[in-house]
Amino acid sequence: MGRLGRRPEQVYEICSLLLRYPDAELLAAGERIAAAVAELPSSPARASLERFLAWWRGSDPLTVAQHYVEVVDLNKRSGLYLTFYSAGDKRERGSALVRLKQLYRAAGLPLEGSGELPDYLPVMLEFAASAAGRRGELVLREHRAALEMVRLSLRDLGSPYADPLDAVCQVLGPASATERALVGRLAAAGPPQELVGLEPFAPPEVMPAAGQRR
Repeated sequence: MGRLGRRPEQVYEICSLLLRYPDAELLAAGERIAAAVAELPSSPARASLERFLAWWRGSDPLTVAQHYVEVVDLNKRSGLYLTFYSAGDKRERGSALVRLKQLYRAAGLPLEGSGELPDYLPVMLEFAASAAGRRGELVLREHRAALEMVRLSLRDLGSPYADPLDAVCQVLGPASATERALVGRLAAAGPPQELVGLEPFAPPEVMPAAGQRR
């Protein structure tokens, strides 16, 4: 679990934590995360995070975990592997994943042993929080359409997990007209047909270690 520093990128780091599977270790950090949110300046992003935390900390842990599995792990329209939505085929997605991993490694954020693919949104958010000069935010902007589609899908499902996505998008600022149009096309088409029903694809060099939860 990363250090919650007092930086403009703190929202990204908090959301990186809150969008992960709510295991016992993460839930035990709830008070610390809530304290970090309380340190944020008053803003729509802070309000979104406070609303999410009220549900996340006030609900039965099993209920939270079951909800996460239902709306994130098992729903193809609100999963957190962002290149899954935009890649036209498996080869294209593999190339995108390799590029992301190389970018993270160059910035000092290796993924070895993490058990996650580089397009997993909490990993992208960790990079956005830690990369120098806010370079990591460019990765989020490159995948803004997929990010917006996941956010809207979670909102349509009535899931509290839409709130951390709202916070991320509020920090990024309004989507452009081009991004909004792409969101509409992605939402209408759904995940690429070649990938539907398959495990998240990646070439061997970016696949997570065996034995991880995901």
